[in-house]
Amino acid sequence: MKKLCTIVLVLSALSLWGQNSENQTIKTFRDARPIYQSDAYTIFPNGVVQGKYAAECYGDSAVLSSFENRSWHRSKDLSAYPSFSAPNTISNALYSMAVEELDNLIEADSTWRTGKWWGGVWTRDVSYSTLLALAYMQPDVTRISLMKKVANGGVLEDTGTGGSWPCSTDRVVWALAAWQLYLVTGDSDWLRQSYDIIRKTLLQDAATVYDSNTGLYRGESSFLDWREETYPRWMQPVDISQSECLGTNALYFRAFSIASEMASLLKDNASAKQFATMALGVKEAINTHLWIENKGYYGQYLYGRTHLILSPRSETLGESLCILFGIADSARAQRIVSSVALTPLGTPCIYPEIPNIYPYHNNAVWPFVQAYWTQASAVAGNAQSVAHGIGAIYRAAALFATNQENFVASNGDYHTAMNSPNMLWSIAGNLSIAHTLFAGIHFSVSGIEFHPFIPQEWSGTYSVSHFAYRKADLEIVVEGYGDGISEFYLDGKRMSQPVFSANKKGRHSIRIVMNNSFSAPQKVNFAPIVTAPETVPELYRESTVRLAWRQVPDAASYKLLKDGKTFAIQEERIINSNRFDIQNDNHYTEYQVIAIDSFGNESFASEPLCCYDLDEQHIFDMTSFASAANFAPCKGWTGNGCVEVATGINNRIEMTVFVPSEGDYLIDFRYANGSGDLLGYNMCCNRTLIVNGNTVGQMVFPQRGKDLWQLWGWSSSKRVYLRKGENTLILNFGEENINMNKDGINRAMLDQLRIIRLP
Repeated sequence: MKKLCTIVLVLSALSLWGQNSENQTIKTFRDARPIYQSDAYTIFPNGVVQGKYAAECYGDSAVLSSFENRSWHRSKDLSAYPSFSAPNTISNALYSMAVEELDNLIEADSTWRTGKWWGGVWTRDVSYSTLLALAYMQPDVTRISLMKKVANGGVLEDTGTGGSWPCSTDRVVWALAAWQLYLVTGDSDWLRQSYDIIRKTLLQDAATVYDSNTGLYRGESSFLDWREETYPRWMQPVDISQSECLGTNALYFRAFSIASEMASLLKDNASAKQFATMALGVKEAINTHLWIENKGYYGQYLYGRTHLILSPRSETLGESLCILFGIADSARAQRIVSSVALTPLGTPCIYPEIPNIYPYHNNAVWPFVQAYWTQASAVAGNAQSVAHGIGAIYRAAALFATNQENFVASNGDYHTAMNSPNMLWSIAGNLSIAHTLFAGIHFSVSGIEFHPFIPQEWSGTYSVSHFAYRKADLEIVVEGYGDGISEFYLDGKRMSQPVFSANKKGRHSIRIVMNNSFSAPQKVNFAPIVTAPETVPELYRESTVRLAWRQVPDAASYKLLKDGKTFAIQEERIINSNRFDIQNDNHYTEYQVIAIDSFGNESFASEPLCCYDLDEQHIFDMTSFASAANFAPCKGWTGNGCVEVATGINNRIEMTVFVPSEGDYLIDFRYANGSGDLLGYNMCCNRTLIVNGNTVGQMVFPQRGKDLWQLWGWSSSKRVYLRKGENTLILNFGEENINMNKDGINRAMLDQLRIIRLP
């Protein structure tokens, strides 16, 4: 009878919501006091109202929404998971929905499905989710899933721009997940097994994608892996492979730090010291090259060609990780949280947005990123930003009646370029509100350290029951609000430190009384969605002494760059026309132009225009250095044919070249790679370049289009010193060049070697 009444209640509610009346939906909540309000929506104790739409929560068993008449009804026994009780219905309902949706994603092979519409295990998805919640919700399923992303003793990079690794390099997030799983379980066998995997992966990346000039690691922005959603349109996969990104480098810092901690636990002291030094180097490089003092946050990435420049956009996941991992000190952490733009519906992935791009990573909020930002805001002590983050996640989950993958930042709708309900990392982000923020659970080598952070709007009594931790079963109660603990009790006894030891067994009770206050500044930067101007489509040389470009709509002025620096004697020169006179310089020079709107928002820099005297350039036909010339599918070569490089074919090509004078030169190769398209697959080709016996780095030959072996472009480039006369160059295939393709496809066609004298 009780079940029948519940069904009648749900159907009646759906009928009401289907009318989509703004007056009716607001009337439904008129007697309740709002918990949180933004300019776009209001959260009540039992639901959400946004304009004419509303969602109402019933206990921990149902969510009914007038948005597309969506609903969720609890249909599973969830007693195998920790239970959660909050002083408001919406928290209880959305927690139960998240747990049930999490359980929905366990596949028959005991791995995590990525989302309702996305099958299989993805390295970044499962790893970020593990760090948020999976490690303690289902440790065995998590371990099996993580091992699904290991091959040949190293971590697999998901498919990505230009054929995956080494264009995309955020596979190192696996190290963070593996470490979190160890902290939760204390499994020493897992510690040894995962350390070997992490060690091999990090050392391969150090040999392949490390930039000794900046101290940063190359590779696409972590998870932001759709080229035009994050980068200017002119950037090809090879350009993206050479970018040095905030979020990806934050992962490298934490991965090296974790490897050092693991090595110490395993008594590998030499490696512990080595990895600690490498971690410190990345931290210093991030703070040196990516911090923007006048904006109060880190820039998005370094990008360009020979001369890298810093994109001034904020990148929310990267900013969050820098705070959470301690890359940013406390003063910078507070500045970041108060400076990054928060829109009424959430914190977008990047800001300002890129114009004329359909929402996905651009003009979008991803709940898992919002969860990391919310945790980072708590570390910075900013309760206003934390409340905003909770509201953004709860609004979306309630109105969609599922944990959707992403939604449009400007209007809150979920209709983006690609999306899925019941999404793994969105679920994990939702669960982290209950466990990481309200209950304050943080894992360490020695146990659980409790650091709840509860905005005043969400004040009350929270409890987590049957929380399994190693050999213990915990009952946790948190009372009040604030950023610190006033009283901490373990099994009824008041303790001096809010810590639960890893070696305790059996059932234990924990009671936390909050301090009901906040010590840090609460300033945030609420802002509407804005777009920067379009990138200047082409910078060209109108004459030997004049540059020109097409005007960009909404541009109020322009800034010209020469070799990555603002081109003027003064610190900055703003140009109001679309032409600029230069000196006729025969030496290699790169020019770029940036459009600026009337509000000071900058476009991406245009594609570098390389100017140099052709006498400074030396071209060599690759067929003069190697065998296997005139490969049949290879079309459009410029000389006598092209040379195939593939696994087992031309693994070592030795090239003797003559230059008329010593000095620095730029080296690259004209190549084709038709193994896959621009955005998918995992057949990026790369080789090690050795000059006069010295390894100078990796040459990257990304995919350029499926079966488009006639589509030629230039590889990544290297700045090298050459002596006058003969020099020996070697293009070598070694273990460090093995890509992610299980069939060993690591292939490109080479047409020319180009060497350009640098000033």
